[in-house]
Amino acid sequence: MSAAAAAPVLLTGATGYVGGRLLAALEARGLRVRCLSRRPDVLRTRVGPGTELVAGDVRDTEAVRSALRGARMAYYLVHSMGSGELFEERDREAARAFAAGAAGSGIERIVYLGGLAQGRPLSPHLRSREETGRCLRASGVPVLELRASIIVGSGSASFEMLRALVERLPVMVTPRWTRIPTQPIAVEDVIDYLVAAAEVPLASSRVVEIGGADVVSYHELMLEYARLRGLRRLIVPVPLLTPRLSGLWLRLVTPLYAHVGRALLESIRNETTVNDPSALGLFGVRPRGVAEAISRALSAEDEAFARTRWCDALAEQAPPYGGVRFGRRLVDSRAVQVPVPPQAAFVPIARIGGDTGWYHAGRLLRLRGLLDLLAGGVGTRRGRPWPDRLHVGDTVDFWRVEAVEPARLLRLAAEMKVPGRAWLQFEVMPRGDGSTIRQTAIFDPAGPTGLLYWYALYPLHALVFRGMLRGIAAAAVRGAGETSGRSGHAGGARA
Repeated sequence: MSAAAAAPVLLTGATGYVGGRLLAALEARGLRVRCLSRRPDVLRTRVGPGTELVAGDVRDTEAVRSALRGARMAYYLVHSMGSGELFEERDREAARAFAAGAAGSGIERIVYLGGLAQGRPLSPHLRSREETGRCLRASGVPVLELRASIIVGSGSASFEMLRALVERLPVMVTPRWTRIPTQPIAVEDVIDYLVAAAEVPLASSRVVEIGGADVVSYHELMLEYARLRGLRRLIVPVPLLTPRLSGLWLRLVTPLYAHVGRALLESIRNETTVNDPSALGLFGVRPRGVAEAISRALSAEDEAFARTRWCDALAEQAPPYGGVRFGRRLVDSRAVQVPVPPQAAFVPIARIGGDTGWYHAGRLLRLRGLLDLLAGGVGTRRGRPWPDRLHVGDTVDFWRVEAVEPARLLRLAAEMKVPGRAWLQFEVMPRGDGSTIRQTAIFDPAGPTGLLYWYALYPLHALVFRGMLRGIAAAAVRGAGETSGRSGHAGGARA
């Protein structure tokens, strides 16, 4: 490896949405990374052993100059939109200070992620993105500016706004300019472009437009999300909604701050499509389409959610009415202590359903299965293939095994007819001389109908699940006692 290639890459904005993902991608490729951050302690648990953390602010020219010393290039991923109404001024100040620190530093390039837009006038958000690029180019260092449209990925501001609108509103009244063309891009493709941008030939500053495989309007994007989630939505365009009114309205129905929502909505008024396709020849990236981008975002959320440890995320107390919200999901979790080891505590969980039953409210569950069958669902007649063991993909009455780890975890995905998606999860954890059994019901509601279903049936569900957990605990203790008794009897006989 050459000395230039071994030199570190400076990354700014590593605590942000794109920056955090880029950090992981750069480390995975074995690159030396140096992060400039005002809060390095926040990053300390997120970085690999070879990544260097430097305390400093991009608005401090001396801090930038020091951080760039010995680096071969820099990623500039700083954006102040979330800081309030004065984000344009803050972005300008930061870009100018960084440019001054980069001037004469000897780095070979700056890679900057900006915003894609066509036409004039630009929204304040897009105008600020373009101005930041101009400020960086004033440093004299070659700047590769990647201009992207809406970024689709789990946790992005654009995706959070899209999801909240479609999930919560069966009828949406939208401005007419939501039909203006845009070219959404998956966050994974953005990261691939940024990683590749470190190596593409760059003799002088250059702007490259990047976008996904499909050109759609925001209106079509919402309908595609609804289709993938199995939701029926009506969108009614009207001419009177201004970005300010829309932003305030978004504050009521989405997790975004009003000024963030308004800035994003104002940007939708500009066409954000790729006019210069040179990125396809310059990079080896082949962007995904809208359907795949949304599907991957939803799948990534499911994977992250499945890794949640409820014993850490929830207090040891009775859950409030309706459970606890985690993102768009509703969670009802409870635990019980049993004086048996995890292997014994897991035995009744591994036998649940089928001929064994559900340890409580058997008649209610059979009635639920009958109603499901009448509604066109699978009912409970499938039972389970094996009485004492489970594998991923096995059926358990009207559930299917999604994950199983012996003596530790069983997660069942519901296949009955419900207005959303549902899971039932059991975890067993060692605790002192015994174990903790945690039971968690998870529901991802499909719009208002799903919310109504969850809250209306919550008292009944809570009664059934509470009794089920007590029944499992009792079965675990009883089974451990019977095993101990047989062992003692056998021991006496041998003596």
